[in-house]
Amino acid sequence: MQTQNPFLDEMAKLTTAAMGLAQAAGEEAKAAFRAQTDRLVAELDLVRREDFDALKAELAGLRAEVEALRGKKAASAAKKQAD
Repeated sequence: MQTQNPFLDEMAKLTTAAMGLAQAAGEEAKAAFRAQTDRLVAELDLVRREDFDALKAELAGLRAEVEALRGKKAASAAKKQAD
């Protein structure tokens, strides 16, 4: 967009350049933050949510299996006492 005023043209160019630099700086800051966060997660040995949920579901299944086995054991013991 060109106007008759060279000062305004120059200001528009500077503003466009500044916005480009600001966007690039924002992307660079975002990448640096992500790298720092990944490093921190690795240091703390954190678990991803998907892995946690999978282990939680597996644990619930194992608890149900243990309860079923306890029930069978109790029924078997009761049967032996009845005989």
